[in-house]
Amino acid sequence: MKLQNKVAVITGGAMGNGLGIAKVFLKEGAKVAILDYDEKLTETVNSLNNNVLGYKVDIRDINKVKEAINDINSKWGNIDILVNNAGVCRLKPFMEMEDELRDFHFDINIKGTWNVTKATLPYMEKGSIINLSSVTGPLVADSGEVAYATTKAALLGFTKSLAAELAQKNIRVNAIMPGYIMTPMVEGMAKETNKENPNSVVEGIARGIPMQRLGTIEELGNLAAFLASEESSYITATGIVIDGGSTLPETMTMGV
Repeated sequence: MKLQNKVAVITGGAMGNGLGIAKVFLKEGAKVAILDYDEKLTETVNSLNNNVLGYKVDIRDINKVKEAINDINSKWGNIDILVNNAGVCRLKPFMEMEDELRDFHFDINIKGTWNVTKATLPYMEKGSIINLSSVTGPLVADSGEVAYATTKAALLGFTKSLAAELAQKNIRVNAIMPGYIMTPMVEGMAKETNKENPNSVVEGIARGIPMQRLGTIEELGNLAAFLASEESSYITATGIVIDGGSTLPETMTMGV
């Protein structure tokens, strides 16, 4: 119970990595508030336990974000953990990408993270901020990922600079850099790549990973719990890769 009685805010917690993080945090004793705009939010909150609050919030709307954070504070007090997990990815070649789709990535992945962090910090006396970056952008990238890769690389810079500002306030800021985790986002990318047989895409990805599989949302949740807890009390401004070794091979290629 390394997060006993801690108050955690998780964006994009209705499914995928955010849901995995929420489940592990609850298991470790935290109270969890989920901010999400997806219709699955109510179903997810009802499937968890009484230590969960759900807020249907578009993190691009700073006023709605502030309303949610204020309500969390009024119910549970100061916030100890913020996980900026919400993010989007739409594949499209650079020269074909409309400005609207570019801005969709920037507004959610970067500005949304900015909004939630700025709204939450007044209610954090100490604690941990965890930003979900990616191996895509800082370390690797594929064709069609320019908008997504740009935003995820930006989040690493955001993490490091914010960590420098907040270190003396006892607030640590770190980033998780996932490789392929089995999430609805990965399933969607597989369908975009091969509508007829998306499973073949997932299987091909797995063959190119040294551990021969994709990660689970619970494995990512365990890493987030470590970064949120006192076990990582001397770690800040760091991006931690969790990818099954997918960024390791020099010669192995994806068999997609």
